[in-house]
This record gives sequence, structure tokens and C-alpha cells, in this order.
Amino acid sequence: MEESGQLKRAFIDATAGAISGGISRTVTSPLDVIKIRFQVQLEPTSSMALLRRELYGTSKYTGMLQATRDIFREEGLPGFWRGNVPALLMVMPYTAIQFTVLHKLKTLAAGSSKSADHIHLSPYLSYISGALAGCAATVGSYPFDLLRTILASQGEPKEWNRLRSSQLSSIQADYSLSSFQLFLCGLAAGTCAKAACHPLDVVKKRFQIEGLQRHPKYGARVERRAYKNMSDALRRILRTEGLAGLYKGILPSIVKAAPAGAVTFVAYESTSDWLESILT
Repeated sequence: MEESGQLKRAFIDATAGAISGGISRTVTSPLDVIKIRFQVQLEPTSSMALLRRELYGTSKYTGMLQATRDIFREEGLPGFWRGNVPALLMVMPYTAIQFTVLHKLKTLAAGSSKSADHIHLSPYLSYISGALAGCAATVGSYPFDLLRTILASQGEPKEWNRLRSSQLSSIQADYSLSSFQLFLCGLAAGTCAKAACHPLDVVKKRFQIEGLQRHPKYGARVERRAYKNMSDALRRILRTEGLAGLYKGILPSIVKAAPAGAVTFVAYESTSDWLESILT
């Protein structure tokens, strides 16, 4: 009987996580596309960094509104959802794995057979559980993250036309939160996480598009084996593009992270409650 309950809980967590992740990713896709365009652009993206123009030439994108106008004019509305299929294939298993593993880890950490919905862990154990859940989810969904970056980073004309052509955290407390409180939790968590990890996200995107062919109007490309490793990439970007280079796309990233985290939290709780009600 206990095993049956655990399987039901895992099904609810995985399903609610996948649905909430898919909704959040689709809603915020335009901001994600703009963020990626900035991250893979070697040219400066702000007026403060225009002194570095001599290294790469004129920038394709210089501001969030300008990038929005250019993408819409050149690629139309579908351009803002470029690569959304692999994005969904990435984020849906990611959030499914994340919420499932998080729920299980919190139950084990508490040393109790009670549902993790009623377990209150210390901040330290909550951090460890969330980190391990995030790692498991990242490993499981990374191939689709790679495809997403490749498809979203290109403009028109496209070098890669289809997915196949490439071939390449929830807080479970012992009390109920309102939808507005969940929205604020997601807002704060998403914003802080993106701001702290953005330089590493820039480095990840550079590695993912090494050697990728793009139309010359989008500027210099990241040559194959341009960076030896993560630390070398950080040093090179800092030296050639300045500190601003490590934070390219930070504005659309933060603007995206806030609603994305909030929508994920609210959608997960709503879907989880709905599934529990129909499976009980």
C-alpha cells in the first residue's frame, strides 16, 4: 500500500512538473530567444562597451527593444518561438525530474515516511536537496538544451531548419501558500538564481555554438575550439569583451526568469492539487 502511494506521488510530481515547465517555457520563449541572441553575440551590446567595437565590428543587437524590433521585422512573430520544440523537450523532463527528485530527497532527508508536502527541512538540507534535484534534471535534459541554443541563436536565413537536422525549486513547507505567495516565491527565486549564474550561462551558450554557421549580418561567430575549458572561456570573455561580456543578455534573462519562476510555481501547485483530487 505504501509503495502504491509513493508511485502515485511520483506520478503527480513528474506530471505536474512537466506541465508547469512547458507552460512557463512557452510563455517566456520570446525573452529566452532575445537572451540567447545577446549571449552568443561577440560584439558589444551596450553603449558603455562600444569602445570595443574595433575588435569585432558593428553590433547586430544593442538593446532589448532594438533586438525585439529587428527579430520581429526580419523573422516575424514565429521568430520569437524559434527552437521552442527542443526547449519543451528540455524543460518538461527537467521540471519533471526536478520536482520528483526534490520530493524524494526531502522525504529521505527528513527520515520520515510522511509526505514531503508536510515536511519542513532546515535551510541547509533544503539547499542540498534542491541542488541535487537540479543536477539530476540538468543531466537528463541537457541534449535538448543544446538543440534549443543552436536553433534559437540563428536568424534568417537558417542554417538548421528542423530539430532532426541538427543531430547533435519548489519549496514544500508544512503550511499552504496562496497563489500570490507562490508567485512571489517564484519571482524572487528566479531573479536571484539568474543574476548569480548568468556568467556561467553565457559560457555554456558559447560552448554550445562553437563552429556554428550563421549569416554574416549576425556578426562574428565563435570558432571551433575557441575556448579550452570553462575557466579559459571566462578569462577570454573578460579580457576581450570586458565584464559586460559576461552579463550579455542579463536584462531579458532577469525579465524572463521572474515570470518563468512564478508561473512554474503556481502551475505546479495547481496541477498537483488537480491530479491529487482526481486520483484520490
